[in-house]
Amino acid sequence: MIFNPDLQQSLTNGSDTIVALGSANGRGALAVIRLSGKRALEIAGKHITPWPLPAREARLCAVHDEVRTLDRAIVTVFISPKSYTGEDLVEISTHGGHVVPASVMAALIGSGAREALPGEFTRRAVLNGKLDVVQAEAIGDLVDAQSSAMQQAALNQLDGGLSARIGLLRERVLSLESLIAYDVDFPEEDDGPVPRERIIESADNLLRMLDLLLSTIPIGEIVRDGAIVVIAGEPNAGKSSLFNALLGESRAIVTETPGTTRDAIEGLINAGQWPLRLIDTAGLCESNDVVERLGIATSERYVGRAHLLLACGDSHDSLQRTLAAVSTMSPAPAIAVLTKSDLNRDAEPGPGPGSLDYLQVSAITGEGLGALQSEMESALSRIHGKVVPERPVLIRARHVQAIKCARAEIMEFRTAWAGGFLPAPLTAVHLRAAAISLEELIGAVSTNDVLERLFSSFCVGK
Repeated sequence: MIFNPDLQQSLTNGSDTIVALGSANGRGALAVIRLSGKRALEIAGKHITPWPLPAREARLCAVHDEVRTLDRAIVTVFISPKSYTGEDLVEISTHGGHVVPASVMAALIGSGAREALPGEFTRRAVLNGKLDVVQAEAIGDLVDAQSSAMQQAALNQLDGGLSARIGLLRERVLSLESLIAYDVDFPEEDDGPVPRERIIESADNLLRMLDLLLSTIPIGEIVRDGAIVVIAGEPNAGKSSLFNALLGESRAIVTETPGTTRDAIEGLINAGQWPLRLIDTAGLCESNDVVERLGIATSERYVGRAHLLLACGDSHDSLQRTLAAVSTMSPAPAIAVLTKSDLNRDAEPGPGPGSLDYLQVSAITGEGLGALQSEMESALSRIHGKVVPERPVLIRARHVQAIKCARAEIMEFRTAWAGGFLPAPLTAVHLRAAAISLEELIGAVSTNDVLERLFSSFCVGK
């Protein structure tokens, strides 16, 4: 929250010239410093030689303060409105490290620039019409992406895929609103009042479009946070070894002693179309040990939250016991995995006793790991469908809330209109509320407190 009224005013109208390090701080080959605002060219001209520079051409320049040269850097000038922020903007690529970029930053601040707040560059891009709010959120998601699925979803959102869908929904709501207004103001014109069935059909089409968007919520959650894949089984069934093998690193302690894993251990697999949050859990069994019992309770909670289960056992009997146990804890699909295939040479993959289908793997030799990863991908795709890059997906809670609000208002309108128990002007209030909800989502109407919440999570320099 910003309490300085002068700073709050500058955020609203973009009166300050801001500067920030746009790359990670610390030792590195290069550092990027961004300067944006009405005085950006004036301030940069005091510290860059030669000056002025042609727009959008990278030039090697000397960067200096009042008495000495600070660095020889690559400088690029962007003239308003053809810049990221829509303002005059200067990007200075200096050598990396701590001292060089800090000294250049200090010189620019000494000449009148202000250090930018988190997300302030992107905020100015929104205020100057370079991006809408949904696209700005996509930039934050792209920076924070931990998987290729999240990367692609954020890029699609940045390209305007979700914004276009929301814009289309808004236009449909406004069209329906105009029909109601026409029916109220000109009931006897042309062909008479607008048929009630036509308006109901338009409302139903809107509800279907909103439902289609809301149906992407489960996919959005997985794309953003990863599918929860829980490795479950009895103690010493090879769960931790399988966890380490799938991750390609030793994260879980593996011993011959049952009950070694006492808590859930998590790792992210970024392979294929689905990011997988792989979770190694304590063995499922009866125990009188207090600490082990706590670990088992944690395992049961994770099994209950899972999108997918890997039911592990080192024999057919242990596999069947594990499958029976997890089936009572979670509705998630389970893949039966016979572990330690290097020690179970007599077992054959496929139907076992009782028509038990399983995959045979070895964490030691790597046998079956590729087939297991493919089966995990296929199982998630069977449940949630394919991740289509061109299909807008709801990723953020703010998006979900706004679309749900718009749908509820359209539903209220349809019910009232179909029932005919309210005058048309009163039923149209719900259409106006739905339009406002969609407009707030893309920033057609917005308030400073919404922008404060949005950009507070951004990194400085973005």
